[in-house]
Amino acid sequence: MSKEMSPIERLAGRPVTFGVSDFKTATSMSGLEFLHAMISGTFPAPPICEVLDFILVEAEHGRVIFEGLPSDRFRNPLGTVHGGWMSTVLDSALGCAVHSTLKAGQGFTTVDLAVSFVRAVHQSSGKLRCEAKVIHVGGRIATAEARLVDAEGKLYAHGTTTCLVMPIPAG
Repeated sequence: MSKEMSPIERLAGRPVTFGVSDFKTATSMSGLEFLHAMISGTFPAPPICEVLDFILVEAEHGRVIFEGLPSDRFRNPLGTVHGGWMSTVLDSALGCAVHSTLKAGQGFTTVDLAVSFVRAVHQSSGKLRCEAKVIHVGGRIATAEARLVDAEGKLYAHGTTTCLVMPIPAG
């Protein structure tokens, strides 16, 4: 008897494990290599993806796509999906877009995140896609922008980030 795929596994198109990758291994490869390893399942998806029902599905240099499934589990007191869910998906995509441009031994941290909510998200909104693209990557500062849309391309939220790029200390 085969196990039914979870919503995240259906988004990913494969079985998904969740966990935290070994830091030394993760930082020994380029950001894009690391993201590809997560997409393929070589590395686990971050635990937050399991909790919030979203996952990285595409990555190329300077661009990533996450897909997510808003559900009633994420409703705020007024009955719509909490803005924190949308912000988390946007923040994840924005950070990974920046990460996709980094060399082995480089890391980043978010300095600023700005999100604009355009319309309410409901469980009935269906699967949402978040595409993030890098605007600029310099020696210390990187910026990116992202859009959260439904299957028809209807915009729900958009955001920008500024990240600090830094070397990862050896050892």
